[in-house]
Amino acid sequence: MATGRPRRTSPGPVGDRFAVFDPATGEAFEEAPDQRPDELDAVVGRAQEAWRGWRTDPGARATALLAAADAVEAAGAEIAPLLTREQGKPLSESYAEIARTAARLRYFAELGPGPRPLVDGRPVRSEIRWRPLGPVAAIVPWNFPLQLASAKLAPALAAGNTVVLKPSPFTPLATRLLGSVVSTALPADVLTIITGHEPLGARLAAHPGIRHVTFTGSIPTGRAVAAGAAASLGRVTLELGGNDAAVLLEDVDVERIADRLFWAAFRNCGQVCMAVKRVYAPNRLYSEVVEALAQRAKATVVGSGLDPGTRLGPVNNIPQLARVERYTSRALADGARAAAGGHRLDRPGYFHAPTILADVPPDSPVVTEEQFGPVLPVLPYRSVDEAVEAANDTGFGLGGSVWGTDLDRAEAVADRLECGTAWINHHAELSLAQPFAGIKESGVGVAGGPWGLYGNLRPFVVHRPEER
Repeated sequence: MATGRPRRTSPGPVGDRFAVFDPATGEAFEEAPDQRPDELDAVVGRAQEAWRGWRTDPGARATALLAAADAVEAAGAEIAPLLTREQGKPLSESYAEIARTAARLRYFAELGPGPRPLVDGRPVRSEIRWRPLGPVAAIVPWNFPLQLASAKLAPALAAGNTVVLKPSPFTPLATRLLGSVVSTALPADVLTIITGHEPLGARLAAHPGIRHVTFTGSIPTGRAVAAGAAASLGRVTLELGGNDAAVLLEDVDVERIADRLFWAAFRNCGQVCMAVKRVYAPNRLYSEVVEALAQRAKATVVGSGLDPGTRLGPVNNIPQLARVERYTSRALADGARAAAGGHRLDRPGYFHAPTILADVPPDSPVVTEEQFGPVLPVLPYRSVDEAVEAANDTGFGLGGSVWGTDLDRAEAVADRLECGTAWINHHAELSLAQPFAGIKESGVGVAGGPWGLYGNLRPFVVHRPEER
């Protein structure tokens, strides 16, 4: 709904509140609390106090998380439009994010850690038990606010920790609503949502009462988070983005895989850490691949996420739109060709045409860096060895994929990719039960599955002599 407030161009503070923008219009439509860093002592103190009770009863935690999942599903019709309004994604994708959030709460509710005996030949009975860490700081970005929030809070809560969660100032509203809904099933102060601008997040990460910091975002900010947590020797889990390559083999059926490949790059307007961000195609198929992807880009309906016909929404915010424009313009100036798109759309809001770039110099920033938007460079290669070398020639190492008809050969090529997860003939599909981790500069630590749970626990070993 319109608020009648003056148009603003950044989420700056409004008194003790700050404006939140609809990226489909560029207009402020709501405000969120701009909490001060000096409020953190009280927030973390309450989380520490709540932890004393929350950590003691695994059965009660599981019951609470299952109830929280039910509450999230029941509130979906209220949460989804708000998520689309502040993030920009199509409404169907907001509902999918909510469903994933509820599913993750259920998954971790049923994944309780148990004691494990140690047998080493000595006349001692040894047992590993697991204890929670304490208050956890979760800091999440704006591309999947709810899904990434649940990826952090669900395992932390299931393990018996309390959570202080800070969303991006670009997308605070749906996360605050999610927190309210989840908290109806939890004791007071087990989950707290705080909103505001820096240095709020930096102070939270460095707070001496925080025992684990789990962060998703950029590499520079991740380094700062790790440095802040180091002051109190807190544990860190960092997911720092990617520059995933898709390698198409000579035997690939281009028309058969084109839709899957296109949406692996452009879902959520390309604002996915493990989206396909570079495509390597064999010389013989290069023109066919470029044309197939360009046709899909030109046919994609771009608009407000609240419109039923929209397949691709806006870029979430002005700084990110400027980044996409800058990388695209640089590539075109260096000789690349826009087979589709290549420009910002002339309409209100933060819309950029879905763009396929051909003939891109391999050292162009749109290839070497993470563009994180609706732009996809396609590069030719002469041999598979050359393609693998190019795919691995990056500081990132989150994901990658190989596309072809001979699955054994595709798997052999995938095994050569330097990344945390490799897919064959699809991309960026994750099970709740699998580990999710990057290598190189894409992250530290492991999320997902049992690994995500145990990342929120510490081992406690009890030794006792055998009874005689």
